[in-house]
Amino acid sequence: MAMTMKIPSRELWSYFGYGLGQCFSFGLVGSFINYFYTDVLGISALAASTIFLIARAWDAIHDPLFASIMDTINSRFGKFRHFMLIAPLLITGVTLLAFYKIEADMTTKILYAGVTYILWGTLYAISDIPFWSMSSVMTNDSGQRTRAVTAAMLGVNAGIACANIFFPKLAAFFAQHSNDKGYFMAALVMMLVGLPLMLNGFMQIKERVPPSPEKVTMRDTFHNLRQNKPLFVILMSFFFCVFHNVANGIYIYFFIYNMGDGSLQMAIGIMGIVAAVVCLIAPMLTRKIQKRKLFMILCGLDVAVRGVMWFAGYQHTALLFILLGLSTLFVMMTNILTSSMIADTIEYAEYHTHKRCAAITFSGQTFTGKMSVAVGGGLIGVFLTLIGYVPQAQTQSDGVLAGLFFGICLLPAIGSLIRLAVMSRFTFTEEKHAEICRLLAERRNGSGDKHDEERLDRPVTAS
Repeated sequence: MAMTMKIPSRELWSYFGYGLGQCFSFGLVGSFINYFYTDVLGISALAASTIFLIARAWDAIHDPLFASIMDTINSRFGKFRHFMLIAPLLITGVTLLAFYKIEADMTTKILYAGVTYILWGTLYAISDIPFWSMSSVMTNDSGQRTRAVTAAMLGVNAGIACANIFFPKLAAFFAQHSNDKGYFMAALVMMLVGLPLMLNGFMQIKERVPPSPEKVTMRDTFHNLRQNKPLFVILMSFFFCVFHNVANGIYIYFFIYNMGDGSLQMAIGIMGIVAAVVCLIAPMLTRKIQKRKLFMILCGLDVAVRGVMWFAGYQHTALLFILLGLSTLFVMMTNILTSSMIADTIEYAEYHTHKRCAAITFSGQTFTGKMSVAVGGGLIGVFLTLIGYVPQAQTQSDGVLAGLFFGICLLPAIGSLIRLAVMSRFTFTEEKHAEICRLLAERRNGSGDKHDEERLDRPVTAS
């Protein structure tokens, strides 16, 4: 058997810290950049939507291309760590540029917004892809990887939640001294806190899994990606979080019109932090239940909770938030399992192609996540139009109120049903992963049994 590589707790906390700091930026841009463009910078909603569309098209080219280049590089810091030294500085700088209000004509403002947003997405990938790829080289053990991914996902969700909780308060504080509603100074404070957290992650996190002995070319990385059949099943299930992303965008409308209090949106951020802490039990659960089975159970529980929420209504605020909190927990834990299973597929592809290409594998997660958020953002407008929502109205019709409640209850339930169905086709279990790790270790030592490799070739499939 291949030697197990245990990750020290201090290193896991540093991995958590990097994700926390990085997602201050992701949370700021993901939650507030659209409002900044339309209500602070003053460009039209159509112009902002066009910028987002162009950015996603560029991501489709850039993310896998950059990842393929990354897989061909080794440095004295390892395969991925050196990117985590320069990326924090780049992310901090470009996030501040994105929230800087320039005084110029409208065309220049649109060009500035477009360039800084696309640059942000490009530089964010230079951090996010190696950040997640690190989970595959910190250890070769599936259980230890789940611990690493849990720490990373805890940091990611805590970072996004902190951005949603603290940024509005900071912006309100600085607004009285600025002409940009306090956005730039609030972003500066958040990123000055996030920067040392990311740099500490670079200093503390270690790579332990050796790269492939053979030289990896860019052509090899794309061949490796095509051979990684289990990865595509996981990414498809991840993409269908799009229904939950639509619900996330509808919450503010629901709280304003159905509940009569838009400030309740802050509770979503608080629930995210609480759910992220509870997700620390994920490694314990995966020691007793296969990841695939646990993923499907969680999707089923989310469907059940959303159904109860629909029939219970929203007259009882406490019950509503308990159910929303449970749903947040279930979905967040499936995303932890997603990242852990993606890391395990790296050995699957390495076994079949003789090349280890972690970055191109995790670029799939980065791009799919961006695409799911972008499609979800576009569908919010479509959904609001379909239910007859009237912008800036004091009240909405009963049909619109029912539609908004449907959007936060049953629409995500449909997404979880689809995710459950997709994951049912995934068959690359922990047992098969452990066997592949053993054979890879023997292959590196030159002691592999060809009969074992031929036997394993048959059952190790994605579906």
